[in-house]
Amino acid sequence: MSRTSKNNYGDHSLKSLKGPDQVRKRPAVIFGSDGIEGCQHSVFEILSNSIDEAREGYGKEIIITRFNDGAIEVIDRGRGVPIDYNKNEEKYNWELAFITLYAGGKYDNNTGESYTYALGLNGLGLCATQFSSEYMEVESDNGTWLHKLNFEKGFNVTLNKDERGFTKSKSDGKSGTRIKWKPDMEVFTDIDIPDSYFHEILKKQAVVNDSLLFRFRRQNMDGTFSESEYRYENGIDDYIREVAGTDTLTQPQSWSASRQGKDREDKEEYKLRLRCVFLFSNKTRLVEHYHNSSWLEHGGSPDKALRQAFTSQVDAYLKNNGKYNKGESKINFSDVEDCLVFVSSNLSSQASYENQTKKAVSNKFIYEAMTEWLKHQLEVYFLENKDEAVRICEQVLINKRSRENAEKTRLNLKKTLAGNIDISNRVQKFVDCRSKDLSKRELYIVEGDSALGAVKLARDAEFQAVIPVRGKILNCLKSSYDKIFKNEIITDIIKVLGCGAEVSAVRNAKGRNKEISHFNLDNLRWSKVIICTDADVDGFQIRTLILTMLYRLTPTLIQEGVVYIAESPLYEINAKAHKGTPDETFFAYTETEKNRIIKELGDRKFTIQRSKGLGENEPDMMSLTTMNPDTRRLIKVTPTDADATRDMFDLMLGDNLQGRKDFISEYGSNYLDSVDVS
Repeated sequence: MSRTSKNNYGDHSLKSLKGPDQVRKRPAVIFGSDGIEGCQHSVFEILSNSIDEAREGYGKEIIITRFNDGAIEVIDRGRGVPIDYNKNEEKYNWELAFITLYAGGKYDNNTGESYTYALGLNGLGLCATQFSSEYMEVESDNGTWLHKLNFEKGFNVTLNKDERGFTKSKSDGKSGTRIKWKPDMEVFTDIDIPDSYFHEILKKQAVVNDSLLFRFRRQNMDGTFSESEYRYENGIDDYIREVAGTDTLTQPQSWSASRQGKDREDKEEYKLRLRCVFLFSNKTRLVEHYHNSSWLEHGGSPDKALRQAFTSQVDAYLKNNGKYNKGESKINFSDVEDCLVFVSSNLSSQASYENQTKKAVSNKFIYEAMTEWLKHQLEVYFLENKDEAVRICEQVLINKRSRENAEKTRLNLKKTLAGNIDISNRVQKFVDCRSKDLSKRELYIVEGDSALGAVKLARDAEFQAVIPVRGKILNCLKSSYDKIFKNEIITDIIKVLGCGAEVSAVRNAKGRNKEISHFNLDNLRWSKVIICTDADVDGFQIRTLILTMLYRLTPTLIQEGVVYIAESPLYEINAKAHKGTPDETFFAYTETEKNRIIKELGDRKFTIQRSKGLGENEPDMMSLTTMNPDTRRLIKVTPTDADATRDMFDLMLGDNLQGRKDFISEYGSNYLDSVDVS
């Protein structure tokens, strides 16, 4: 963004989205995604309204059709969507239902008037789907009148024919709603919903809506339709038997209960119906939760309650009956889940879904009520069915011990394999090079993860490796060896160097790492160790800290001339083409060099900018200025340089407070122009 546009930001800059743009501009806010997942959820929004009607006792069949062009149609035999004039709101109901967000007939469901356990609660789904469609055709029949509406890209085009926004004719007496629409490619990045989605979602809805028939019609290429039907007479009871078969450890248990409660003392009380069916099997495992018929893919409160109750009660049974070996660790839920087939289908007059996609419910009361209920039911079940309790708990113990043995095997195998892997491959975020020729290999120690990404792209992967320093490392002059060798960044660098640390005290340091406690120059893996940081105050400080670390822990590397500093340019100067000379880019590493380049450019037009941090540079520029051996500038660190750096660093950041005051008093005025006060 330019400086001008930033300065123009003011009271006139804010605006609100209106009409269809409320959804079309940001569909992911409502549908969770602007991709195929969001498009699929828009289908579920329309289907939800038909399901709510059937749950209220209006209609026993819902028909969903998928057309070849991507259009979708949902037909139900409910009471129809209210369309005509609404005196309370002083507008037509079609306006509330189809073009107004947060408008609907299910907000008072907790009063018991209607839709007590509705799937659609927020007054968003129907309108949002209409807004996001290329077109939508609506037929709503209340048994007396048949209303028809047409929309295109969120706008009612029926208004062109009738100022009321709909056409109206006598009904044949059969109530219901037909909505056909096509998701808009201008809104979603993908609208080609696979058939598998329809089969999966309709089966799940049939599971939790006892005896409701879902019919899916798929248009074939020749224009005919293939049909599939989903219906479970006894809902989740039939589903459990279908999933688990007959060869199970226990017989299915079907439990239900009703509760009333609040999520907080000052909140409104609401109704909760709990229902679950489960059995144990050593051949099948399944855990599914539904709330108001919405499949809770991410669980939430019901899943937390299941985990807490089943783990607690099975663990208590094992303890009370002496099933654990002496000193044996407790079970966890994964051991129970490994042999559990469990489906819950709860209903509540208030549901706090985590978002509009309704993949998790977070009500506190639901968690507390379901936990207490499941614990009590399990306790009674274990007392009344002792043989099944024994089979369950023995299988859970088998699962637990198998898991622990598998984990031990995995760790032992990992340790064995790791012993054959070079230590550098086990250092976090270290990127090695391909060459094994020690005379060519170079190690770049760079500043931060952003610089790591840039250097990885700019390097020659044949002989240049990279390791990032995550933040400012420890001041090795002021720290004890115990503290130094507990620092992950420092130990990682020493491991990658390969030569170890040449400090005898390391061998006696607490928590020392055997891999770095002995120095051997012959084990050094690199011909050059290059420190590469930004050309700013922070970069200089990090460079100094790294140099100080190397001076204290591996001084021989400096004496042998292995350590280098990669110079980063201060300025990038882009000169325009002039009199046959093409566009050129120059890099200045000092103020003097910048002035010389500008002088040499003469009357050529040019732009000059302060060079960016390493992580912001383009790979080509990084390669040219910092990585390419033919064009980069490296400064070799000599023992004298390291001594001077160490002394100055100790003076400025060490414990010599009086010396620092004296230095600033004597020389501080020389550095006023360089002070960073941003």
